[in-house]
Parts: sequence; structure tokens; C-alpha cells
Amino acid sequence: MRKVLLFIFASTTFTALAQKQISPKQIQEFDAYVEAARKQWAVPGLSIAVVKDNKVIFEKGYGVRELTVDKFERVDTQTLFACASTTKAMTVALVGMLVDEGKLAWNDPVSKYLPELQLYDPYVTRELKIRDLLIHDTGVGSTDFMTGAMTITVNEMFRRMELVKPSYPFRAGFAYQNTFYSAAGRIIERIAGKTWAETIKERIFLPLGMNRTAPKRGYITDANVTKPHYNINDTIKVIEYGTDSEVGSAGAVWSSADDISKWMICMLDSSKYSGGRLLKPETWTEIFTPQTFFPEDEYPTMQLLKPNWRTYGLGWYQHDYKGKKVNFHTGSLSGLTAIIGLLPDEKLGVYVFGNYDHAELRHALMYKAFDWFALGGNRDWSAEFKVLYSTIREEGKKAQKDFDAKRVLNTSPSLPLSQYAGTYTSPLYGKADISVTGNQLAINVNDNALIASLPHWHYDTFYGPYKKAWYGKARARFTLNSLGKIDTLFFDGME
Repeated sequence: MRKVLLFIFASTTFTALAQKQISPKQIQEFDAYVEAARKQWAVPGLSIAVVKDNKVIFEKGYGVRELTVDKFERVDTQTLFACASTTKAMTVALVGMLVDEGKLAWNDPVSKYLPELQLYDPYVTRELKIRDLLIHDTGVGSTDFMTGAMTITVNEMFRRMELVKPSYPFRAGFAYQNTFYSAAGRIIERIAGKTWAETIKERIFLPLGMNRTAPKRGYITDANVTKPHYNINDTIKVIEYGTDSEVGSAGAVWSSADDISKWMICMLDSSKYSGGRLLKPETWTEIFTPQTFFPEDEYPTMQLLKPNWRTYGLGWYQHDYKGKKVNFHTGSLSGLTAIIGLLPDEKLGVYVFGNYDHAELRHALMYKAFDWFALGGNRDWSAEFKVLYSTIREEGKKAQKDFDAKRVLNTSPSLPLSQYAGTYTSPLYGKADISVTGNQLAINVNDNALIASLPHWHYDTFYGPYKKAWYGKARARFTLNSLGKIDTLFFDGME
């Protein structure tokens, strides 16, 4: 088993702020900061929970659940938002419970429980451990196209993993991987004899009293739930929910500020709750023990934070901040955001939900809460991160202009449009149906999973908008064989 050894010297000097009881004025000023920052980032709605010393010290909802002309329902602490990938820590806790019960071990081979999961390299298939599923070190890059560009069962996802070439050698890097968390969920199901959704409700939500938390959006029955939002042509608009995954163990949970505070308190207090504890102390410790490194470019925020070390535990990112260890994780779905941050030395936790796509206000509020309620300092993280992400956005616009400038004008397709029409298939990516609509092509990927209009761009490349505008634009490139016939379609990175 590979571990990362870190020497962290904790300061024995405590700031005056850490010793003080939090005052009403301090709460009011933090409240004002959150609202001002929300407006600065134009986030329609968010909710936040801050816990310290096993108590909720701040909880509030801001803005609206849905930004429309005729609906202005306010966000409150009961409003349900997507936890997205912060769900992963809950899945890890479920695996930890099975470890405690002797039903599996962190270093058990995955093939023992999930023999149908075959990878490109047979050696990796043989050596893949339960631990590897949870720390993004397998060498297999993102396979999110299996949920974003097709509608297939999880078993079919596992079957197709054998076709995915690795991005780097086994255990020699870090690449975020959702499919392997789905595999962990399927293993939980096989051992527990129940669905992952039933298991998480029974073993986490019920004991902690998280009565409004749902394992998937499809389980939500009341109306106090947010809608996702996206900036489309410089206008913030409500967009459609994404589909619920068949196995949601990578990121399907929905919760509220009221409920998620109970999860944070439990995780800060070595998994204890009023009726007992979720995990044995040694298992809880193992979850937060660094397992591998993550690169600086995983989060642009690292450019400003400049931590001395960056690691990933079991379902938790980690780094140092003002001499303290931070355990955190973000969650992102189309139009929805989340972040959880824990300062275990201070028994402080913060969780921020948002309903605007990749509004990185979440990072700013997390570090502001760390400063405000524990570590001291007046750094305006909202202003600094706003500059950082505005710069990144401008760089993205420049990259788009550079791409547009590479277009070769006044070219024509090699063949009549009708000859590009047809069904293209791939054992990994599924199928794409190309048809002709007027003077352009249309593409339908995997029976309406993705639909786009494709005007001619240059030569045998076609480029145009997705039907769902928040997906941006799609690019299709065709190659011809030696006979001048269409040979291959390369579509939006699926090559």
C-alpha cells in the first residue's frame, strides 16, 4: 500500500479570535459579506452552513431558487440543492462501514467483487484495489462521456472501460474519475444486498437525522428545491436538470443547509453522532490520511493560496492553510455547485450550495469562513477570486478567438452534404446519426443524448451549436479514405 508521508508542525499559539466566543456582530458582518459577494458574482441563490465545536453557528439562505419573471421563491436553509461530487465522501463512508464489518478491505482486489469491470491493461485489472477506485490514481482519464453523451446502464459502462486507453501509468498521477466511484457504489450494493440509494438512506441519512436529504433528485417530493442556472449569451437563465445516474455514488445526493450541517459535525467529530458513530476511529482516520497528490492546476484557487502540499485522501482533497490541514471537496453539475471544507484542528466546517454554473464564490466563502470564525485575517477572498476567475474567463474568450482565427475561409466540403449523412458507430462511444438539414448537417448522438446543428466550418470540419445552448458548440471532423469516401467521424473529443 502506497502512502504519502507528511510532516506537519502544528502551532501551539492560538489567536485571540480562536479563543473568543463568536459575537452577534461577527455573525452580522459575515452575513453581510456573504450577501455582498453573492451579488458580486451574480449568483441567483445559495445557502451556507457553518459549524464549530459540534454546533451550528451560522446558517442562512440567500437569493432565489429560480430566476424567472414570475417566480421569486426565496432560498432558505431547507431548500434542496445538489451535493454533486461532495457525495463521494459519503460513498467512502459507506465503504468504510463495510471495512469495519470485515466485509471487505481497502486493499481487496476490485475483481473479487466486480469481475465484469475490465480495463485496457489486464495488469491494471488484476491489480486494481478498492482504494484505487476512490483516489483517482488508476491512470484512466475522465470517462464522463458515458453519462454526458449516452444513456447506458452502469454494467455497460463497466464493459466499455476495457476500450478506454490510459492517460498515464497506473498509480503514477491524478485524473478525476467518476466511473470508478460508480463501481464503488455497485460493490456496496452487492455486499449490502440493497441499492446504494437505500443503503445511504439507512446507514447515513437516518442515523444523522438528515430527514430531507435525498440520494437522488428523483427521490425529492416537495417543491422547496432549487433550479440550475447558466450564463447563455451574457444572460443568466434557468436550464434543465441533468438526468439522474443509475448509480449515483459519484455525485447524486441532494440536501439542504440544515441537513448537511449534521454531516459536517459528524465528520469533524471522528464520525460520532448522538446515537453512536458511523465508523471506527481507525477507519475514520484512514479516510483522512493522504493517499496521493493532486496537481496545482486541479484548482485555479491554488495559484493564490500557494499551499506547501496538496494531497487527496479517500474522497477528500487536502492542503495546508495558515499552518492547518484543510479537508475539502467541490461538487459541480450543470448549473449547480457545492463545496464542503473542514478545518479539523479547529472543529470548524463550512458548506456552500449554489445554483449558478461554476460560480466560484463557493471557494471564496469557504476560506472567508475559515478566517472569520477560526484563523483570523481580513483578506477579501471574494474580490481576489473574482479577479482570478475573470482572468480565466477572458483567457477562454481569447482562446476561442484564436480558434476562430484558424478557420480557413472560402473552402468547401470535399463531397456533397448528402454523402456525409449516415450512421457512424464506435464500440466505445456508441453511435452518431448525421443528417442534412437545409445547407448544413445535424448530428444526433446516442438517440438524443446530444443534438447539434453543424454548419460548414472549413474543409471537412463542421462546427455549430448544441440544442442545449449551455453545452456550447460542437465540432465534427470527417476524414476520407484513399477512394475519396467518408472514412471516420471525429466528434467533440470522442476520438
